[in-house]
Amino acid sequence: MKYKVFIPCAGTGSRLGSLTKNLPKALVEIANKPSISHIIDRFPSEITIVIALGHQGHLIKEYLSLAYPSRNFEFVDINPFEGEGSGLGLTTLECKKLLLTPFVFCSCDTIVDEIIPKPDHNWIGYSNLENYQDYRSIEIFENQVKCLIEKNEKNPSNTRRYPYIGLAGIYDYERFWQSLESSPRAIEVGEAEGLRGLNDIQAIEFTWNDTGNLTSLNQARQKFYDKDGPNILEKPSEAIWFTNNTVIKFNLDKGFIADRVKRVEVLGDFVPRLIGSTEHMYAYKKAEGDVLSKIINLNLFKKLLDKSMQFWGVSTASDNTIKDDKSFRDICYKFYKTKTYDRIKEYYSTFDNADREENINGIPCSKVFEMLDSLDWDWLCSGQKGQFHGDFHFENILYDSKTNKFTFLDWRQNFGGIIEYGDIYYDFAKLNHGLIVCHDLIAKDLFSISFDGNNASYDLSRKQSLVECEAFLQEYLEHQGFDYSKVYLLTALIYLNIAGLHHYPYCHLLYYLGKDLLRKYLQNSKRTAV
Repeated sequence: MKYKVFIPCAGTGSRLGSLTKNLPKALVEIANKPSISHIIDRFPSEITIVIALGHQGHLIKEYLSLAYPSRNFEFVDINPFEGEGSGLGLTTLECKKLLLTPFVFCSCDTIVDEIIPKPDHNWIGYSNLENYQDYRSIEIFENQVKCLIEKNEKNPSNTRRYPYIGLAGIYDYERFWQSLESSPRAIEVGEAEGLRGLNDIQAIEFTWNDTGNLTSLNQARQKFYDKDGPNILEKPSEAIWFTNNTVIKFNLDKGFIADRVKRVEVLGDFVPRLIGSTEHMYAYKKAEGDVLSKIINLNLFKKLLDKSMQFWGVSTASDNTIKDDKSFRDICYKFYKTKTYDRIKEYYSTFDNADREENINGIPCSKVFEMLDSLDWDWLCSGQKGQFHGDFHFENILYDSKTNKFTFLDWRQNFGGIIEYGDIYYDFAKLNHGLIVCHDLIAKDLFSISFDGNNASYDLSRKQSLVECEAFLQEYLEHQGFDYSKVYLLTALIYLNIAGLHHYPYCHLLYYLGKDLLRKYLQNSKRTAV
């Protein structure tokens, strides 16, 4: 049977709060892939899908072009998609010219477990949930829809009502359009006004996963959570999605993506080959291997360090020093010092915190900026040139035991604007920061941060294997002649830098851990500003 699927995605998704500030609702992640993919993957690949676009609609087009390069999509830009005159009815009517055929209507926040039937007859999907009051609902008699009721309308018959889930098969499309176009409240009410014009509508029960509000979205995320999947910590302006066998990286910053794409040629066989890119995304086929965080042990860590030295292009601290390279030292100043000050200020602004003297885990600690001002920045910024990754931790490294191959993922876009090389001490510190803070345990909320007046207390669980790797990393680097105290200090700065980029309350753990490490460094170091 020839038919189409219609997914309206024009709305702002305001009920999802900050999750839809930079992304459309259709791209909000569930089990490491956007919600719209959970819908698309329920339909045969030959079926044309009509998508209405509005809020951040260009990002949906970019994503679909990379995730489904062989599928046929038809897009309609909706204006207005918010404010006066907007509504699901307008969105639906604007797509009429592409839907003069039987079609399945599916809200972009509706995911079901079952196979979705063809629209070879009229049908409406419903759920057996008890709390129908929060939704439009239907009355059913002998498996047929008796009536479709708005959520604020009273139930005069006092019979059982079932939530309508925003999923319907429309065979009599001409009657649907006639009913929708003739309704004075079509713009406000939406597709329901078209459905009310249909006859002989079968009621079909589905296992419904509503993703349209924060409570139900979190329930859906818990249900579909894959304990064996990657641990991706949610960020407001970037994401990594795994759709079928394709990995797609998103960032709101076009320059971020452009530089990432350029760096693929520099990093060579250490990273996956790209299969496509857009202004805000790039894609590659999922690489073979296990995420290193799930299989790491000390012997494998030693093997990683030996391979990483080849990647960095150095073997000892005497290789490629930059003591006479003023331009690179200036870049390190901006990357380490200027960026750190700016990032901490962003953290204060975002999470309503301030620089102050306070106790951390019972120990007095000076103000952050006072401690930063006392550092020997000339020494710290005399780094060591080499090929660099930029976000070098176990969640971004795969190991394939069959081929004995490491693959590096999610590389940084540049080092202070430089594409080709950076300070390898930054990679040392990124590796060290991941040994102290384990993403897997953070994702399980195995940390605490609390405040009592001028006292902050934090704690976090650690894996013994990572504690052993941290100790060996220091031994390994010092044996090669590298300065581990510089690695330790950069580790503290990394936590302070990334605190404002993560969610509450993890942001505070990162900040206070970084501040505490900075205090410990200064307590044990003789290097201070001249």
